[in-house]
Amino acid sequence: MEWYIGYTIVYFMMMFAIGGYYFFKVKTSDAYLIAGWNMGYWKITGTLISTWCGAAAFIGWVGMGFTKGISGYFMFALPGILVSLLLIIFFSRPLRRLKLFTLADLFGKRFGRKAGVVPSVFSAFIYSVPATALQIVGMSTVFNVIFGIDMDTGLMLSFALILGFTILGGLEATIVTDALQSVIVIAGIIILAVCSVTYAGGLENALFNTPTEFLTPIPDGRALEVVTFALTVAPFYLVWQSTWQRIFASKTEEVAIKAGVTGFGLVMLISFLPYCIGVLARQFVPLDTRADLVFSFVTMELLHPAIGGIVIIGLLSALMTGADSYILQGSSNISHDLYCGFVNKQATEAQKMRSARVSVVIMSVLSLGVSFMMTDIISMYQWALRISATTLIFPFLAAMFWKRVTASGCIASMIGAMSITVLWPLFDTGIDAAYPGFFVSIMALWVVSKLTSHSREEEARAFYWSGINQEVSKNSSQVTGDQAANYTIATKS
Repeated sequence: MEWYIGYTIVYFMMMFAIGGYYFFKVKTSDAYLIAGWNMGYWKITGTLISTWCGAAAFIGWVGMGFTKGISGYFMFALPGILVSLLLIIFFSRPLRRLKLFTLADLFGKRFGRKAGVVPSVFSAFIYSVPATALQIVGMSTVFNVIFGIDMDTGLMLSFALILGFTILGGLEATIVTDALQSVIVIAGIIILAVCSVTYAGGLENALFNTPTEFLTPIPDGRALEVVTFALTVAPFYLVWQSTWQRIFASKTEEVAIKAGVTGFGLVMLISFLPYCIGVLARQFVPLDTRADLVFSFVTMELLHPAIGGIVIIGLLSALMTGADSYILQGSSNISHDLYCGFVNKQATEAQKMRSARVSVVIMSVLSLGVSFMMTDIISMYQWALRISATTLIFPFLAAMFWKRVTASGCIASMIGAMSITVLWPLFDTGIDAAYPGFFVSIMALWVVSKLTSHSREEEARAFYWSGINQEVSKNSSQVTGDQAANYTIATKS
């Protein structure tokens, strides 16, 4: 117990020391919400690793490996990573050249301010709140298992620690600590994987004693399940605002792309290990153990506290960085999109900073409420991914590639897709709700756009083609911090 307490105290002291430093350093809302457009290669690489490997990596993916085998990797992790790489490689340049803060900025710029409300609400409340709640529950579970703190007290303690750090330094502090924590996260997963192989009697013995269905990427009879899960959840990561924020926070376009490819390339390798740990655990963990407790069993029962403590800190790091990122994602939507976009369009810098920190509190409190009320946050989180994907993917692609799409078509697509995705399960057809959601989205987008005209608020151009054909001004590669306001784009003749 002393090892766990010591590691935990030192970890949180370091986190709050860094947060306190950035509390005094960060002076603008740009720096608070988007890290001043000034983060370097290693910081962006580290924050992508840490943000992706949250509670899901340690608790969810280990449990999925225990119950489903490595097919879970091909159902959830790998498709999401590949879509994220697609976003990084093909969309970083045009998105950065639009000088955006959020996904809603893209919709507002292309279709008018009102069209940006839906993606803003989705990003903040449909996705970020349950995602943050998942991290709060995960941290409270750690406090319960390791220190014997009851769950309600653990939820309040987790909420206080997460809110306290996030409100201090904003995205800049989060990215810096993410880069440091990524080392701890990777070390924790590798240590747990090596120990699991040892306790399973060696890799060869474990493979021999594990049923084939747990070692097959697509087991017999489950091909439809694997493919459906991949196709209905992975598209969301094309509009995942946490990755967008890292693209915008990068110092240059080149940093955004190179760090993104490196980060997600490493994540592709790292994220395979939790599933392997889950499969190996079947050799020494009682098979009736709850999936979400497999990680705790392996860490607490099998590892010396000096080693287990490092793994636990890796888990706490993953939970903290995930929660920080999700809160700041929703905070950007509330502060930048809703407050500055509708309530106070002429907000001063001081008012913007105040609204950013107030919105952090709002997001944290809502997430705490969800963590107390919900008993199946994992299912809620997966539904949030599906609804967000069906509602936002095709309007996003249309804004990037199709000049003819109209604001009416975009709004009809979002409302129609959201409605059918939510209502479809009531019909009990056996068809995943995401499929009719995607179908209604693209059909409404196409039909309504063909029947309507552009409004005066719209910027009727395909942002991908116009962005990719723009060249940044001569000194743009050096644009940082206060220079961001003077960042200019010259269109090629």
